[in-house]
Amino acid sequence: MSEQTIVKKESLSTLEESFLNWAETHDVKYVAEDAVFKNLSSGEEYKGRDAIGGMLHFIYHVAFDARAEVTNYIVTEDKAMLEGFFIGRHIGELAGIAPTNKDIRVPLCVSYDLKNGLIQEGRIYMLNSVMMQQLQG
Repeated sequence: MSEQTIVKKESLSTLEESFLNWAETHDVKYVAEDAVFKNLSSGEEYKGRDAIGGMLHFIYHVAFDARAEVTNYIVTEDKAMLEGFFIGRHIGELAGIAPTNKDIRVPLCVSYDLKNGLIQEGRIYMLNSVMMQQLQG
């Protein structure tokens, strides 16, 4: 048998609960002060809890009235990943596109590094081409 780190059921359960709360609320209390989020589709990078919170507020409440729909997820002691959809209505200017009031549903995957129960890094994989097709089509 190889050496493995085994996480106690209670601790993993707490991490999972926190992660699901994060996915639903995007409350930055689940994000480390010095965290980094990278949008791998656009190359944008957000450093620090305030910058990450500002980006999330803009995308979910200013540019769109939106939410994340999680279809699959996995949580370990130091990693988490979610797969799902970014679902919402385009209500504010985004990338030079005036509000269209169109509903969108864009595939989304985010990979997270966790440290001390907080998100340390997030890598966002979002199909921006699908979003643009839905906004312009």
